[in-house]
Amino acid sequence: MAGPLGCFVVWRRMSYIGDTLAHSALLGVSLGIFFNLDLNIATATVAMGIAFLLGILGSRAHLSLDALLGILSHSTLALGLVIISFVEGIRVDIMSLLFGDILSVDAKDLLIIYSNAGIILILLGFFWRSLLSITVSSEMAHVDGINVMAIRTTLMLKIASVIALAMKLVGILLITALLIIPAAAARNISRSPEKMAIYSTTLGILSVLLGIAMSWAIDTPAGPSIILCSAVIFLILNCLCKNPVMRIPS
Repeated sequence: MAGPLGCFVVWRRMSYIGDTLAHSALLGVSLGIFFNLDLNIATATVAMGIAFLLGILGSRAHLSLDALLGILSHSTLALGLVIISFVEGIRVDIMSLLFGDILSVDAKDLLIIYSNAGIILILLGFFWRSLLSITVSSEMAHVDGINVMAIRTTLMLKIASVIALAMKLVGILLITALLIIPAAAARNISRSPEKMAIYSTTLGILSVLLGIAMSWAIDTPAGPSIILCSAVIFLILNCLCKNPVMRIPS
């Protein structure tokens, strides 16, 4: 899921959105603990609420997208920390939420991930051309009759869903890297948007396999090991392909 969505994050220069939605996920954890709610439901609800807000404000606000992301990112993080300060005797492993624990994923988690992945990928395929259009030019997409705000909001909601699902696997602080690094690496070897999405997914899967192997071999944390392997792949491809073959959308 992170592969093709990460392509749009890279194309649209929205790398900061991962941090914003990750911080909103931390706010969801805080609210879940404070109100004694299911953490997965609380996290997904808050992340998708922030994503919906971003989709609306991104079209109406006079601020640039990066400024808007910065405001929401730090505001949600601060609010989450304030809320968590009122809770005594926290019984949740905060470190696992921040850095993830892919080795703790059970059959129930896999069922949730697979079902949501199928829905997200189907929606992504359905809206693929519209997403490409607003990425190349929002103005031209609007002229062509595309509801730019609706498509942008849909993209934000998909990214929020991926972050909420991946929180347990690689953690709030590392999911942004899983969205960005494989897509950035794939851009060096791709000749079309579709191939970049496929290569990004492939490189993401390879990073996970190598990271788990590294964790098993030298007893390192699984989540950070996955991101480290992804970064190494990016550096190798960036060095081998100094002039990316695909320069659109830009």
